[in-house]
This record gives sequence, C-alpha cells and structure tokens, in this order.
Amino acid sequence: MTRLKLFVTRQLPRDVCDAVPADVSLAMYEHEKQAIPREELLARVAGARGIVTMLTERIDEEVMNAAGPQLAVISTMSVGFEHIDRGAAAQRGIVVCHTPDVLTETTADLVFALLLATARQLPQAERALREGQWGTWQPFQFLGTDVHGKTIGLLGMGGIAQAVARRARGFGMRILYWSRSRKSDVEETLGVTYSDLTTLLQASDFVVPLLPGGDATRHLIDQHALSRMKRNAMLINASRGSVVDEDALLQALQTRAIAGAGLDVFAREPIALTHPLLREERVVLLPHIGSATLETRTSMARRALENALLVMRGEAPFDRV
Repeated sequence: MTRLKLFVTRQLPRDVCDAVPADVSLAMYEHEKQAIPREELLARVAGARGIVTMLTERIDEEVMNAAGPQLAVISTMSVGFEHIDRGAAAQRGIVVCHTPDVLTETTADLVFALLLATARQLPQAERALREGQWGTWQPFQFLGTDVHGKTIGLLGMGGIAQAVARRARGFGMRILYWSRSRKSDVEETLGVTYSDLTTLLQASDFVVPLLPGGDATRHLIDQHALSRMKRNAMLINASRGSVVDEDALLQALQTRAIAGAGLDVFAREPIALTHPLLREERVVLLPHIGSATLETRTSMARRALENALLVMRGEAPFDRV
C-alpha cells in the first residue's frame, strides 16, 4: 500500500510527530531555528498529500504546483493564514486549516503583559538596572502610568479580544470595543461597550488592535487614527504588523502625539536592526511571542498535524479556514 506523504516545514517535537500513523510518510525540515529555504521547500513538497507550515513560509501557487495534483490540505501552525494563497488553494480544491482556539488565552496573557510593561516602563527600568544606572531611589524616576481604572479600546471582539477584556475587568478598566458587527451577548456577559472607531480612539488610554491581517485591516492604525488618540494614550499591537502603519507610528512617537507603544508584531519580520523603532525609548518591542509557551506551542503543533491528517483521510478537520 502506498503511504501518503505529509511534509512539515519546520522541526516539531518528537512526541507530536510520534502520533503520525504508520500509513503516513512524514517528511520534515529538520531545523527549528531557521525557516526552510525557498528552493528546498519547492523540492521537498513534491508528492505531498498534506503540508504543515508556519507563518514564515509563503505557500503560493508555485508551491502548490511543486507539490502536485494530489495535494489535499495545507495546515498552518498559526491563527493567521495570509501567508497562504487561499484563492489558488480553492481553485485546486485544497483545504486550508489553521489553529485559532488553542492559543487564545496564552496570547491574551501576552497582550496584557505587553500593555503592563509598556505602561510601567518595565524593560526601560530593567535595562537601566543592568547598565548600572540605578543609583539612589528617586521619587520621579521611571514614572509610568496607571493601568487600573483606565479605558482600554479593543479593535475587534473575537476570542482573543474577549479574553483580554476578561483580564481588563480584573483591573477595573472601562472597556470599549469596535468591530464590523456588534456582539450584544458579549456586551452583556463581559460588560463591554460598543463604540464607533473615532470615539474609541479619542476616549481610550490603551488602544489594542486584535484583528486579522489582510487588505481590510491594512494600516487601519494610520496617521489619521493616531492623531485621534489622546497624547497620553498608548498603542499595544500583538495581532498583525500590517494593521499599523509603522512610519505613521514612528512620527506619532517622535512628535509625542501619543505616549508610547508596545509591539509584538511588525510589517516585516524579523524587524531589521536598523529600524528606527528600535531607537525609540518609549516603545516596548517583542519578537512575535504571543503564543510562546511550551504548552500552547505544543498544542498548536499537534492541532496543525491533526487537521492535516484528518483531511488526508478524507475527513473534516477541526479548524478549516
């Protein structure tokens, strides 16, 4: 019996891979710390019935053609799927899957941690301590801003936004949200208030986009949006880098149109060491670690594999896009 080929574009934990059944031939790029080179990707997907991929790989028509007509599923170990050409996949009858639910609470933890770190200047204070700049206690050194009792504005009200709202309630925050559709049940359950975008930007102390990438949200936070924010407000983005116009954000920070920003995602990743945002003292920058816990990343890998295997067997996956 011919074994079905499943190709994985990055090394996954052994215990996750051990769950692959004997009738499936597992091929994998055996590196965890680097993305597969494009030429090797095109060569190694040949004959694959399923592909498990990451945000770092662009799975387009060229890759699908290289795999061949038997390719049935592309499963990404991420919530986002803009790196996959869904139009080309649909034309070929290829199912696209992602892992939206397993990382919700973990990502919400990171969003709130990033908000707190930005508000209280935690990285700046820690750097100063390590560099020997902490002398005597000073009453007005490393002054941040309170989080409790402030207003948080959430752009979007999906699962992660709802999880962030639950955390904000614990800090006694007023919670505004904007989305393309109101969610009355969520408003009642979580005590959040629907707002138009302009009002949210004007009223919020912390503006937090929690939106998917794509043309509909590209540069939603632009110069116009940033000019609507309060001068003492902060932008926290752990959703998609494309949502924020980084040039406009840099200008807003340099002119002190807003007080600060915390970013876990960027327009291009990894962010270049020459990027001017790295020189801004009032910005907290993280290397896209929203879901980076051992438990969650393992669950994501397992779910991505499960989705692919289900489709390869002719069954419905858990998480079809």
